[in-house]
Amino acid sequence: MSTHLTDRRQPGGSDVRARLAIALDVDDLVEATRIAREVRPWFGVAKVGLELFTAAGPDAVIELADAGYRVFLDLKLHDIPTTVRKAATVIGALGASYLTLHASGGPAMLRAGVEGLATGAANANLAPATALAVTVLTSDDEAPVDVVRHRVQVALDGGCAGMVCAAADLDEARLLAPRLVTVVPGIRPAGAARHDQGRTATPAEALAAGADLLVVGRAVTAAPDRARAAHELAGSLALERRSAGPGAPAPPGR
Repeated sequence: MSTHLTDRRQPGGSDVRARLAIALDVDDLVEATRIAREVRPWFGVAKVGLELFTAAGPDAVIELADAGYRVFLDLKLHDIPTTVRKAATVIGALGASYLTLHASGGPAMLRAGVEGLATGAANANLAPATALAVTVLTSDDEAPVDVVRHRVQVALDGGCAGMVCAAADLDEARLLAPRLVTVVPGIRPAGAARHDQGRTATPAEALAAGADLLVVGRAVTAAPDRARAAHELAGSLALERRSAGPGAPAPPGR
């Protein structure tokens, strides 16, 4: 298990910044690092998705990690177990903190990914990344609840330490897997456009539902003033945490 899970609920891990991930969904590493610098005071995690990874490759992970971010590599690996194990072994040596794998690939595939991450990290003398099983995409607003249940169970059977799900699925997911780190994408401030994500939530809604890590993209990256948008979003989350009291869970932190 990754070291940043062992202190998940320690008092020192309650920093709001550690709970926020900025989605750098651009096709240029220079632009990505520019955005990352602008929002660094409010975000502790940088998400590298398919677009940026296709454009820049492993350099995106390395540069953002060097800038002090925990890197969330969102590749949603889904292939035969051998291929996933080999890819995860390469990724494990890069220094990413999180890697997504599709739960629909089944327990054997997820186990292969977890094993690959551990092997790659050991080869590079690093702590292994947290394997996150993707349950249902936030663009799929018609997925029945039994699909979510099944994929959470697959995440457990596959040895993943975390899962990605919509805020609306958190209650169900936590009933089945209360100790898994929960990552919620599709975070939007109240009144913001949903774009192509059908299952969105405000930061307060996701926090109240029990999310550990909130993934924020266009609400900040496409704002006219990104620093101001980041500041306002983080401020609303800090206020919500204070209202929730000292019992609120701390986010994962490496």
